[in-house]
Amino acid sequence: MASANSATVRLRRAWFQVHKWIGLLLAIVIIPLCLTGSALVWDEWVNDALNPQRSSAAVPQQNAEFYAAAARQALESGETLLSLSWPEGAGAVMATAAQPGPQRGRPVRTQLWLDPVDGRVLDKANSGEGAVRVMHVIHGSLMIPEVGRKVVGWIGVAMLISSLTGLWLWWPFKGGFTRGLRWKRMPTTSGNLHHQGGFWITIPLAILSFTGAWISFPAFFGALSGDPGGPPRGPRGFGAAPIEQVMMSPDAVIAAAKPLGEGPLLSLSWPTEPDAAWSLRYEGLDAPVTVSDASGEATPPPPAEPESTARLMRRIHDGNGMPVWWQVLVFLGGLIPAGLAVTGVMMWLRGRRVKGSVRAAFSAQNAG
Repeated sequence: MASANSATVRLRRAWFQVHKWIGLLLAIVIIPLCLTGSALVWDEWVNDALNPQRSSAAVPQQNAEFYAAAARQALESGETLLSLSWPEGAGAVMATAAQPGPQRGRPVRTQLWLDPVDGRVLDKANSGEGAVRVMHVIHGSLMIPEVGRKVVGWIGVAMLISSLTGLWLWWPFKGGFTRGLRWKRMPTTSGNLHHQGGFWITIPLAILSFTGAWISFPAFFGALSGDPGGPPRGPRGFGAAPIEQVMMSPDAVIAAAKPLGEGPLLSLSWPTEPDAAWSLRYEGLDAPVTVSDASGEATPPPPAEPESTARLMRRIHDGNGMPVWWQVLVFLGGLIPAGLAVTGVMMWLRGRRVKGSVRAAFSAQNAG
């Protein structure tokens, strides 16, 4: 029995060292990663709060060609209109345009918010700018060029290990489960906050860390799950070059697609070089209706395909399309670990001070 207890103590000390040094070495990057993750759970709300000039209490009253013409007047030379997006109810109509010239990496777009009544430009911005975009870049790559995504992935692996070792360390060495729920397990407030906050967020944090690693290493996990390698595909035509001269007008396209789209129209995308077809997204449809620019023939959405594991991992990680209770957990799964990083550093500093005091007292006693 004594030997078993001794082995448990040694293992506990080993896990403590792993947990401690992960927290100390990564604290400076864990905090921005976690806080941006919390904010991005409701990124649309955050974006609206930071940019109130883009909002409107009116419902769109004009046809698509009216908004397209209004957007073109505000575009720079060489920019080509890519899409129009309508709000669900009241709000501004958003136009997206492609910037001229070749681009490396994620394409940069010009975005315009149009008044739903008269089409005037409420705001104009670059898709690569803004506070929310910066938070996306920090959370996805820590703003490190090329290898940043992999760095974030390995941080996710480290946080997964930290959450599991933290649960091991939280579990009472003596006594039952309920003993671990006591508030005064540690002599300091920071220590008690660390123990209790860490316990309640352990499982969500482990899930978020694992899904974050999956997103960062799609080829590796795709081979395990059977999904194709690479990140989930973005919107249709996102990186494709737009056609400068189209044969159909936006209103004619909407009329051609109307029999196939029962719900409100959410977006209209111009044809791009790969397929020369317009794309229309309707509320209630999982895939877009397409309309050939050459023939005007409308094609219904293809049958819905089963959700890939990669897409599921992303939805779990960012909370998109998930129940509100999970979105709240994702929010707390970013907020609480940032606090754990702070309290962990405070505990380490206090421990160093205590050890220093003990050494000083021991030295003074020996000198006497």
